Amino acid sequence: MKKRILILSIALIYLAACSLKTGENDSAEVTNKHGQEIYQDKPFVQDYSIKYYFPKDKKGKTELLKVASDRNENIQIASSDGLLFPYNGHFMAPGELLPERTYQYMINKNISGILSYKNQFVYTDTNSIFSNAWAGTIYNEHGMKKPKAYAGGSSFDFLISDGTNLVYIDKDGTKIWEGNNSGTIAIKYNEKENSFIVVTNNSVSLFNPLAKKLKKVYKGEGITCATSANEGSKIVVGTNKGYQWLSASGKAVGELVVKVPWPEITDVEEIDGSLWFGSTWGAYRLNEEGKYDYYSSQRWLPDNKVRDIESGPEGSVLILTESGLGQICFEEMTLHEKAMRLEKITRKNFIRYGFSSTGRGMSRGHLGQLTIKDSDNDGLWTGMYLGGQLFRYAVTKDAEAWENCKEALMGFERLYSITGVPGLPARAYEVMGYESSGYTNAFSEETRHLFEGSGYDVETSPWRKGTEGGWVWKSTTSSDEVVGHFFALSLFADLADDPEWKDRAKKLVVALSEHIYKNDLYLFDWNGKPTTWGRWNPEYTNAYPPDVGDRKLTYSNIVAFLQAGYHFTGDEKYKNKIVDLFENHGYLENLMRPMAEIGKVTEDNDDGKIESWAEMLSDSWNHSDDEMYFCGYWSLYPYALDDVLQEKFKEAIRDHWEIERPEKEPVMNLTYAMTGAKDFDLDETIWWLQKHPIDHINWRIENSHRHDIEKLPKNFREQYTKDVLSLAEVGVRKHNANRFTMDHLGNGSSAETPGDVWLLPYWMGRYLNVISAPIVE
Repeated sequence: MKKRILILSIALIYLAACSLKTGENDSAEVTNKHGQEIYQDKPFVQDYSIKYYFPKDKKGKTELLKVASDRNENIQIASSDGLLFPYNGHFMAPGELLPERTYQYMINKNISGILSYKNQFVYTDTNSIFSNAWAGTIYNEHGMKKPKAYAGGSSFDFLISDGTNLVYIDKDGTKIWEGNNSGTIAIKYNEKENSFIVVTNNSVSLFNPLAKKLKKVYKGEGITCATSANEGSKIVVGTNKGYQWLSASGKAVGELVVKVPWPEITDVEEIDGSLWFGSTWGAYRLNEEGKYDYYSSQRWLPDNKVRDIESGPEGSVLILTESGLGQICFEEMTLHEKAMRLEKITRKNFIRYGFSSTGRGMSRGHLGQLTIKDSDNDGLWTGMYLGGQLFRYAVTKDAEAWENCKEALMGFERLYSITGVPGLPARAYEVMGYESSGYTNAFSEETRHLFEGSGYDVETSPWRKGTEGGWVWKSTTSSDEVVGHFFALSLFADLADDPEWKDRAKKLVVALSEHIYKNDLYLFDWNGKPTTWGRWNPEYTNAYPPDVGDRKLTYSNIVAFLQAGYHFTGDEKYKNKIVDLFENHGYLENLMRPMAEIGKVTEDNDDGKIESWAEMLSDSWNHSDDEMYFCGYWSLYPYALDDVLQEKFKEAIRDHWEIERPEKEPVMNLTYAMTGAKDFDLDETIWWLQKHPIDHINWRIENSHRHDIEKLPKNFREQYTKDVLSLAEVGVRKHNANRFTMDHLGNGSSAETPGDVWLLPYWMGRYLNVISAPIVE
């Protein structure tokens, strides 16, 4: 009986992984036994946000003006209601802005501005410019009732404006120079040139403190801000239509830059060599590639209307918006460290009866408010989490990973036992009365009357009374659930080194295989009828035209299932059934049909318009099908009946992967790598793993308004952009989603489990030995 190819090399993979110990850079492998490149897991920079919201009773009543931080890592905000400070905020546990009361005498001061000068706070009020640092010796009267903008020079000298008048004060408080510059909205200091940049809505001027002269150097329209950049060698001017580069002397360089995420710029700041822009639709950073890292939505900010951007403690960036503060943090970590962090989040927040579950019920993404509930796909998502934990255990032999595997398998066992139908797994189970999804317990005589007139169809509800008292289970189990079961349970039976648990997993695989086989390639529900999607019989599948994806998918999956049955039992009936499907029903031919033919034109419709069957049956490509294919490939390729078939299956997998390649999907890349292929896009896989946020909350995220991305016309595959966007800039999606979707609905009330979203591909890469153990120099 043919054994899983990868199983034969587990020991070698494990030994190779163990050789990549921390600090052993010189001995780290470059390629694995298949000649595939191994990514060396060294620290990269991971970004995440801590958010602070204004109290709801103050929203709309107080204007937030400026933010600053000092060398003691304090953060303060000037507002129309006085000084504020951020309190008790953590990652995925937002804090709030409270009144700053450290210095009693300042409580009643009418502070209109705050500045971080030489890493200390400097304030302005209706009378003076002052600081509590330097023993409180900085206290100089400026004579302006409503100062609006100011900046500090090299030696405790300050240029201050009330919007019309300008005054330049030295460290002793002497007014060295006074002038007029109507409409001044901002002042910045260029240390290299020893000059102040003075901004109005239609001009940029430079003030030379030595010559005591103000000179207008640039004229424009809709100017909103400006700052020095490139270590003072240039000036960047923000406008409501993009930004303009100037030389340090104020001469325009190039054209107005308009291909930005959003051109209505509100602030610009250079922080640690990177140029940051605030706008009326989020913030963005100009990166080393000349593109933009876009920070919008409540994943990053309290709201998208940016008021001010400043450097923050420990290399963070402070982004002040209309309703709060977003602190963008940057932390070095390896992929393994990221995995351990996400593992902790998963175990603490997303495990329900051993299942990896979606969380709901949060406000503003506060993870402490999360409630986990059942879904249509508890088995599928948990199967993917379990697969990741099995890969983890195979590589590391970690005791915690093994406990996770056993707990998940117990959840799977109960999915089978609770239905009372041999080999039929439930979608989910729950304590009676607490089942979600808007359904009731269809057949419970005790509760039926409670739902009369409620709008629920109590006869067609998927919830059924379980074999155990007080529990219900969700029926209508679908084909994607079955794929998830075969994926995880087969891996468990192959990778487990405990005979008892190995047999327990094998028992479930065999029960499911036997159920499908004896029911003529159908999954029969509690009522003795096939479930809606549990259908792999030729009579059903061959009714689809050849270019419809369901037909090819069904063939691929059922062959994988039957091969798994044969692999674990050695019963020739499974092999014979595969041969029959190949020889008499065209399953091999259609399984091998090129993916490029799916959705192709086949005939005319009644109006004479040429369209395809695929397009008539669906308005877009089914990305859930892609996930089902690739999970199924883990039983299709390793369990192939012979070497000839295995090569054919590898060809089919590669053909499918080429179609999916632009999405940079790591599970699909690594599943292709499972066949031994070298061109599986390791770089794109690592890019995905690094860029994916550690915040898995479903926020409302929008990108369709952006000016910096190349968009494509509507098409069947729903590829809306030329290039896939960074994972940090789009909504969190499982592996059955379209990676080119630009906008994502959400409100911070639910979160996806990292267990199947991120941990699966990471540990899959470790198992295949294309990602090394962590290497810390």
